[in-house]
Amino acid sequence: MRIVHFGHACVLLETENARILLDPGAFSEGFEGERELDAVLITHQHFDHIDSERLPVLLEANPDAKLVVDPGSEETVQKLGLEFQVVNPGDAFEAGGAAVNVVGGQHAVIHSDIPVIPNVGYIVDHGAFYHPGDSFFVPEQQIDVLGLPTGAPWLKAGEAVDYLRAVAPRVAVPIHEAVLANPAMHYGLFTNLAPEGTEVRAPTRGEDIKLP
Repeated sequence: MRIVHFGHACVLLETENARILLDPGAFSEGFEGERELDAVLITHQHFDHIDSERLPVLLEANPDAKLVVDPGSEETVQKLGLEFQVVNPGDAFEAGGAAVNVVGGQHAVIHSDIPVIPNVGYIVDHGAFYHPGDSFFVPEQQIDVLGLPTGAPWLKAGEAVDYLRAVAPRVAVPIHEAVLANPAMHYGLFTNLAPEGTEVRAPTRGEDIKLP
């Protein structure tokens, strides 16, 4: 498996059978140059997870890519005139030759005065990789590689550590870090407090991570 982190929530996942881009948002850079994508998956409607300006251009350059969104993002992609598929927790589909299961359902609480919106997580190839979006949803199946949310208005470092321990992946790749001035401090915390058997891998933007 090859993983490229384009900053914040955006991750390219390349398996033996598929090339999948997740959450190409406004705080991410470099994803627009990707080609031969099988799917683009959106976890929820916030602009740091779906860039309305660059998404149509990306899909035009990848005509075979399937656009898959959560229910809350449906209005956004409709206004852009894009073809798309809406998924809900419990759904399953294929992207290229990869199996994708949809989990979760709700965004983590930001504040009691802010309505909670839909959010789905995507599990690729039966646990090979899991992107939870902006949620603390813990799936039933064992996760090999977790995209670990690092910093957000809905998240504090201790909660991220607790979530890492709850999922207990073989490898954790910190994501969703663009709101932090110095995310390396959080990466060190994850490394020191990770559950036994979990390795934390924190790539720079655009750097490949190759995992067996």
